[in-house]
Amino acid sequence: MTQNLKAYRAAILHSLADPTEVGVEASYQYFADGILLVEDGRVVEVGAAEALLPRLQGVEVGEYRDALITPGFIDTHIHYPQTGMIASYGEQLLDWLNTYTFPTERQFADKAHAADVAGIFLKELLRNGTTTALVFGSVHKASVDAFFEAAQALDLRMIAGKVLMDRNAPDYLTDTAESGYAESKELIERWHGKGRLHYAVTPRFAPTSTPEQLELAGKLFAEYPDLYMHTHLSENRKEIEWVKELFPARKGYLDVYDHHGLIGPRAVFAHGVHLCDEECARLGETGSAVAFCPTSNLFLGSGLFDLQKLERHGVRVGLGTDVGAGTSFSQLQSLNEAYKIMQLQGNKLDPFKSLYLATLGSARALYLDQHIGNFEAGKDADFVVIDYNATPLLSYRMQQARSLEERLFALTILGDDRVIRETFAAGRSVHQRD
Repeated sequence: MTQNLKAYRAAILHSLADPTEVGVEASYQYFADGILLVEDGRVVEVGAAEALLPRLQGVEVGEYRDALITPGFIDTHIHYPQTGMIASYGEQLLDWLNTYTFPTERQFADKAHAADVAGIFLKELLRNGTTTALVFGSVHKASVDAFFEAAQALDLRMIAGKVLMDRNAPDYLTDTAESGYAESKELIERWHGKGRLHYAVTPRFAPTSTPEQLELAGKLFAEYPDLYMHTHLSENRKEIEWVKELFPARKGYLDVYDHHGLIGPRAVFAHGVHLCDEECARLGETGSAVAFCPTSNLFLGSGLFDLQKLERHGVRVGLGTDVGAGTSFSQLQSLNEAYKIMQLQGNKLDPFKSLYLATLGSARALYLDQHIGNFEAGKDADFVVIDYNATPLLSYRMQQARSLEERLFALTILGDDRVIRETFAAGRSVHQRD
């Protein structure tokens, strides 16, 4: 046994496949008393403690009682510059951008400020058990440098990009089509593929980019292998009407992006609340993904996300917090609201489907399921330890639970940052609850 080999003992649960495709029972693996074996930041094996412990003589075993180990959570849409404006009162999307978002993002021209917020932001993600995120920076190149520097120091698998925005925004937050392309290219050369970091071409949304900027963004997206594209789509009805006015030659909102080459594998569209069947079919056939952002969709009054409709068309769906319009960094709280959104539409969200959305499903949406999302051998050892007794109410509720399904559902309804006892990234502890 090598000195780098470590074992972690607790109840262990991870997704194997989408419950919608294979059925609930075949979608997960659970060990009531399990061992997660890690070496050099990667998963070696997962299994029952009874079977693995006799082979682990001399190996350090970290034991967690009344706890559950799951893969780290994955956030497919979030804005790090908006950390300081979370829980800002009372607007819908377009007014909210002008009232809160743009003035807040102005400060990120200062790299020292960006670095401070990046540190706070990453700490919040890890406190909530999120180990990978697809992240908006601001229009400032310095905001992306600051974020990647902070993420690299913790050896996190993160995706981020500089916002592209050359119209319909304050002068202090606009670039040009040419400068946005050049600065993004510089950032890609510096950060994409460095360690566990990835770059995303990031037009904010169609109304804040000219056709010329979108054309250059599409060119950039095609120039590098494994690059991401990250933007917003069909979040708000007034937004959709605005897009029609700005792009009258295009047949719909998605067609604006499609026309400019901003669609396909590793293209992630946040929200997608008001998509027609034709748009869903196009997303599915191109391998694009949509980020389901329950807390922000409700907070801004945008509407109810139709998960089943997108899945019927084969669209990859990930889970996003959308902080700062989103109201919590916790993906457990995102699942709490997702359950309610499904209920309002007469549908159910099974607890094992919730687990899938927050882990393997989001990894698949990001085309990262070969690296993260579950405990298959060789994957990154990104995982969280969840405390069943984190609060008096949760502890009492767990005493009444008669099945794993009940315990898992209670965690998604009652859980938040308090249940995250410890977070690991690439096998290293990066957060321990006080």
